[in-house]
Amino acid sequence: MARIRYGARDEAEIAAARTASSKLPDIWSTGVVAVWESDPDVVAAVLPPPLKPTGRPLVRVNISKVDLPGYPLGAGSVAVAAEHGGVEGWYPLVMPMTHERALIGGREVFGEPKKLGEVEVERDGLVVRARLARHGIAFVEVRGAVSGALPLPEPTQKTDFYFKFLPAVDGSGFDADPVLVHCVRNEKVRKLEAVTGDVVLRESMYDPVADLPVRSLVEITIGEKTTDQQGRVVERVSAQSLLPYIHQRYDDPAQFLDGPPEGSA
Repeated sequence: MARIRYGARDEAEIAAARTASSKLPDIWSTGVVAVWESDPDVVAAVLPPPLKPTGRPLVRVNISKVDLPGYPLGAGSVAVAAEHGGVEGWYPLVMPMTHERALIGGREVFGEPKKLGEVEVERDGLVVRARLARHGIAFVEVRGAVSGALPLPEPTQKTDFYFKFLPAVDGSGFDADPVLVHCVRNEKVRKLEAVTGDVVLRESMYDPVADLPVRSLVEITIGEKTTDQQGRVVERVSAQSLLPYIHQRYDDPAQFLDGPPEGSA
């Protein structure tokens, strides 16, 4: 009998897939990172509890090209500085990806706010331009010129905060209380340069990062790095406290509250 591809896989196949995913080589990316100080009230307003603001109202955009075996990937994020339980890190508001495969694990396993989008990183000599776009709008653009090499940082750990949840079947909220995830990234850098330039935020009803104005530009860099990540659930979160922020995850917030259509099967 021919193999039924939708049929159950045996334990050996499942174990082989798990082993293959755990032995991936270092995957290097070339990326532009810009950090700025924004309005502290705005940064505080976008943080769902129990996340809290840090001592500085920082916003970070990361725009990268990733050297995945077989196909290149564009990956980006816009995040604000946050703190939870004495741990300082970043809370991403949107994470555009250029391939669906990059969305699945991040969204379903970690609760990352990934969406399909356009991600571009261009360098022509010293001139650098990077942008994130969705729905035809380049809502973040970083542009400038390389001004010199920077010392390579030591390998470091960085933490991102995510909320993982399942919308309720009947459209009434969640199927269970959401969980807060601490995702720890181990980062190694092999090249890093400073960029003198600016950050342009454009209005978008889908990705309203223009609400996080650039009050003071901290730094822009371009570099090559590799990261791995491990996540853990640190606590369950009140459904009622998270529900007012769920629109952050969807282009159409009503979609989250829609129950199953009449006559659907």
